[in-house]
Amino acid sequence: MLKNTFCHTPGIGPRLESRLWSRGFLSWGAVIEKCPRGLPPSMRSSLLAHLQRSIDELEGENASFFEGCLPANEQWRMFSDFRRHAAYLDIETTGLRPEFSTITTIALYDGRRVRTYVYGRNLTDFVDDVRKYKLLITYNGKCFDIPFIERFFGIKIKAAHIDLRYVLRSLGYTGGLKGCEKKLGIDRGDLDGVDGYFAVLLWDDFIESGNERALETLIAYNVEDVVNLETLMVMAYNFKIKRTPFAVSHAFDLPRPPALPFEADRSTIERIRRKYFSL
Repeated sequence: MLKNTFCHTPGIGPRLESRLWSRGFLSWGAVIEKCPRGLPPSMRSSLLAHLQRSIDELEGENASFFEGCLPANEQWRMFSDFRRHAAYLDIETTGLRPEFSTITTIALYDGRRVRTYVYGRNLTDFVDDVRKYKLLITYNGKCFDIPFIERFFGIKIKAAHIDLRYVLRSLGYTGGLKGCEKKLGIDRGDLDGVDGYFAVLLWDDFIESGNERALETLIAYNVEDVVNLETLMVMAYNFKIKRTPFAVSHAFDLPRPPALPFEADRSTIERIRRKYFSL
């Protein structure tokens, strides 16, 4: 989709981009070959220079360049070109402020392999593993996950980033990750009703009692987040593509969820519900 995108160039917004498409300028190559008439000379020069740089940056697989040029609700356009270099990311923590809280688990999924990290076991392995990816996909990661990770580990995440919160909101889907999932027909099974606060209770149960089933349930919940992020990303991408001339040529099939390596323990979930939520 990036090669069909013009709204990342200076002075060109969605309306002008749509007019270019309607006039048959459907790709960077088409504009470079015959720059559209009717644009001011300065805009023509800027457009051609930016498109040539875009070609170079895409050949160099520099997703961060396009992240910096695209508004947050248009960063979905990076997905098709960088999908093979992308990972879906989600963290669980003991609180909302990194200076007073701890990352308990992290899940990382690249569409092929699920990686999990647990505080006190292998959490620091995440720092090297995340550097392998050029694009990260989260829900609300711009406000929470990425700043928390950078503060907690003392690192800078260099990968480009698609935050589905903004993309889905531009499509009319709100209510947090779980709310968006429900509206789009994604069922969490035994993990239905488990949320971020419940994840803290699962971690506390594991720490206080050594209950490995509580930890496995927490990791299962964390993994469910990242696996569902792939489905939501593809759905959002396809919804967006329908609004362009590329609805047929560029759409993706929905991914098949992988076999999940962890399983939620229903008895642990019910025990915690009775302890903390019973009237």
